[in-house]
Amino acid sequence: MLGILRQKVGAGSSSAMILGQRIRPAASALRGFASSAKEMTVRDALNSALDEEMSADPKVFLMGEEVGEYQGAYKITKGLLDKYGPDRVLDTPITEAGFTGIGVGAAYYGLRPVIEFMTFNFSMQAIDHIINSAAKSNYMSAGQINVPIVFRGPNGAAAGVGAQHSQCYAAWYAACPGLKVLTPYSSEDARGLLKAAIRDPDPVVFLENELLYGESFPVSAEVLDSSFCLPIGKAKAAEILAKEGISAEVINLRSIRPLDRKTINDSVRKTNRLVTVEEGFPQHGVGAEICASVVEDSFGYLDAPVERISGADVPMPYAANLERLAVPQVEDIVRAAKRACYKSSSLAASA
Repeated sequence: MLGILRQKVGAGSSSAMILGQRIRPAASALRGFASSAKEMTVRDALNSALDEEMSADPKVFLMGEEVGEYQGAYKITKGLLDKYGPDRVLDTPITEAGFTGIGVGAAYYGLRPVIEFMTFNFSMQAIDHIINSAAKSNYMSAGQINVPIVFRGPNGAAAGVGAQHSQCYAAWYAACPGLKVLTPYSSEDARGLLKAAIRDPDPVVFLENELLYGESFPVSAEVLDSSFCLPIGKAKAAEILAKEGISAEVINLRSIRPLDRKTINDSVRKTNRLVTVEEGFPQHGVGAEICASVVEDSFGYLDAPVERISGADVPMPYAANLERLAVPQVEDIVRAAKRACYKSSSLAASA
């Protein structure tokens, strides 16, 4: 998550905006969606988006480890092999560089591959194809080659999987021109953004959160419609968290690249505070890019120093107690919001 804060002068309460990627899910505390008749898990939202896009466009196909016979390591591709057959749901050997390169080549010829990484940590084996073969081809071909491909899978920390399986790649891929980088939170995000990613003519890195797969969120009839799609590059704002006398305006970024700088800066100009929250490392992170954007465009509107919350600058510990200390927690956000609003940093009320 990433955020922005506002203080109402003389009003007795302050307000804040928090802007973001993800922290460990406390989903019920963060939901602020329109009333709806149905709930859907993030897993089912992703599965239904894949199913509908494969049904609508025969050029869409899936490729990755265990996506077919095993129905996906996290069951995101459940039922798709039976429905669409082995020509469109392809199980691969454990060779990310190989099947990613095949996918990029297929995209060169007009197909629309969806490449699943069992974890984005394994995408490091394929990063040459993602960056050099996919992201740069449209520019280097003077617009003659489109690469309509999606790279998707769980990103960031899970639970007790150690340093080599817990890294957040948002800042890595968002630094590369030619890629679009999406980070869904809710079921609505997951469904609408995955559909948009598959339909997009350019390569999209789609960073999911393993801990959210089983979380349920309200979804409206509009979201369940097969034509539903969310625009890439548009953030979503919501009002939450008034317990401490701070009204927090939360921006769910949804898209890391392109970054919705207008929504961010509009909110800073309204709230006069900024707190950014992200799971990745602090140096050269997404929060740093947001801070730079605000300093460039809205510095004169800030009434307090920017607060930046991130993961610890260490490889992810394996021990559960240390792992918790290495990723942002709710109490970290509360402390930062209080500092930005010049309130006491005591956590007694939130304990």
